[in-house]
Amino acid sequence: MAGGMGDRMTKRIDDEIIQRINEDTSIVDIISNYVQLRRSGVNYVGLCPFHNEKTPSFTVSESKKIFHCFGCGESGSVITFIMKKENLDFREAVVFLGEKLGIKIEEGLIEDHIIIDERLKTYEINKKAARYFYDNLKGNVSAQKYLANRKLSGKVINQFGLGFAMDSWDHLYNYLSKDYSDEDLLRAGLIGKNKNSNGYFDKLRNRIVFPIIDIKSRVIGFGGRVLDDRHPKYLNSPDTNVFNKGNHLYGINLLNKYSDRKRILLVEGYMDVISLFSMGINYSVASLGTALTERQAKLIKRYGDEVFICYDSDEAGIKATLRAIDIMTKENMNPRIITLPKGMDPDDFIKEFGLAQFEKLFINSKNAMEFKVQTIKVNYNLDNLEDKISFTKEVAYLIRSLKSPIEQDGYMEQISNDTGISKEAIEQEVKGIKISSFNKDYRNKAIKSHMDPIHSKLPSGGIKAEIDIIKLMIKDKDYFEYISKHLHVDKITSPECKYIYSLLNLLYKDVEIIDKEVLLYQILEIPNLDRNLIDNIFLNNLEYQPTNINQVIDDLVNTVINSNLKNQERDLLIKIEELDKKDRNVEEDEVLKKLLWDLIVLKKELNPNN
Repeated sequence: MAGGMGDRMTKRIDDEIIQRINEDTSIVDIISNYVQLRRSGVNYVGLCPFHNEKTPSFTVSESKKIFHCFGCGESGSVITFIMKKENLDFREAVVFLGEKLGIKIEEGLIEDHIIIDERLKTYEINKKAARYFYDNLKGNVSAQKYLANRKLSGKVINQFGLGFAMDSWDHLYNYLSKDYSDEDLLRAGLIGKNKNSNGYFDKLRNRIVFPIIDIKSRVIGFGGRVLDDRHPKYLNSPDTNVFNKGNHLYGINLLNKYSDRKRILLVEGYMDVISLFSMGINYSVASLGTALTERQAKLIKRYGDEVFICYDSDEAGIKATLRAIDIMTKENMNPRIITLPKGMDPDDFIKEFGLAQFEKLFINSKNAMEFKVQTIKVNYNLDNLEDKISFTKEVAYLIRSLKSPIEQDGYMEQISNDTGISKEAIEQEVKGIKISSFNKDYRNKAIKSHMDPIHSKLPSGGIKAEIDIIKLMIKDKDYFEYISKHLHVDKITSPECKYIYSLLNLLYKDVEIIDKEVLLYQILEIPNLDRNLIDNIFLNNLEYQPTNINQVIDDLVNTVINSNLKNQERDLLIKIEELDKKDRNVEEDEVLKKLLWDLIVLKKELNPNN
């Protein structure tokens, strides 16, 4: 038996862990421990450690996460370098780098052959489904007409592998179920199970299909667009064992193949990427039906020396641009923003005005600060004194966030020229901000709404779950929005966590990314603060991987809800016991009956299957 179990386990490390180590490690910092590097343009150069040379030909690119020697030809990733220099095998090199990043390669992260086989099967199913959709397109006139109206040539359709999902509830299911089990197909996310009839149905129906392909040319998921004005307009694959929307970018496979990596352009949709590609812009990518994530930003950083954002010009597009800017800034990127005429997206613009005019947009692009100031300015009438003051105060908060004193000085001068307010006054405003424009009014509103001065005692599992939920809410607005839909603030028992939840709800109405320093300023003003709990939230990192984050959140929410119910159960039992010991009158008998009924209902909630 022991031998069998040993055979069952492999030494293959999860792809997501390898990707994280490659992306999160500073290749320049690691190689600098072995080679004296000096900056040369955007790269670093030094004497090659793998052969003798007098003139430096060894180059390291931080943005692309690779090294290359033009003398001996050695090249690769940071993992490859460590394997060669430390004489380690692949797994040992990953563990070596993981320790430097604080990532433990534990048994739980080593996949067994069952998980590997399931992933390989999902890749097979996706590949077969992509071919099925592609063949369907050839025989469907309405789908072909739609793509022709979008001015897409047969060559471009082939390059992106576009297809069509037939207007049928089970055509794909019948096609794939000949070779794969229902369990395999459900795992791949292409079909759903009908709860009433126990039958199965195709998730994509009567839609143009966009295969989502990773940098290794594997089909990992699909997007589908309706041919008419029905909603939802776009439907995307759910997260599966090979696909997580936040880890991938649409079009990255072709960018990897065709682009010179000098530029990378982030757009919103599938059709934007395809239209731009068909017109000769082969360096655009799109996030997959979700706001930009840190993982996607890291990918973008690897594939382009200059990063541009070109989202739609509507309110949602502006909001998404601001979020993307904040995410990229966090990754030490300096994106430039392309502004389109109102009501247009990149697909519309390039079709109407052509490639030459689109190229001019790059010349007129704005840096992040310029774009933010422009976005704020449209909300104010600078001829009105009150608006002028409010505008200046809001921009002062932005200026404070700039790390360079030179940049701060330049923007203070610019705002002074725009408003007529003296530069000295603006400087005082900038330096005087401690808690930013999110002032004590927010704190007081939150306290008034939700703070409970009495500290409730939680089971250790409950308090840990609450702390982790707050950490996730602070880390990412998407996590906050998902959690707030499934967990009401009143279910939180810890006063500190409840207060932070309420405060985040207020802050996220105005920002896309939380400034932890600003948040902490406000939290530290809470009376009778549990400092150990606050330290846990702000000083300890999350233990979770992005590959299973949705399941993690669901588990944490359920833990908090169950903990809350158990506290209610405990309180009810105490009240019931107190009444049961008394010589009760008629009124108290009724109270006891109600408490007993409440206990039955509560137990049903705690054990819904019993």
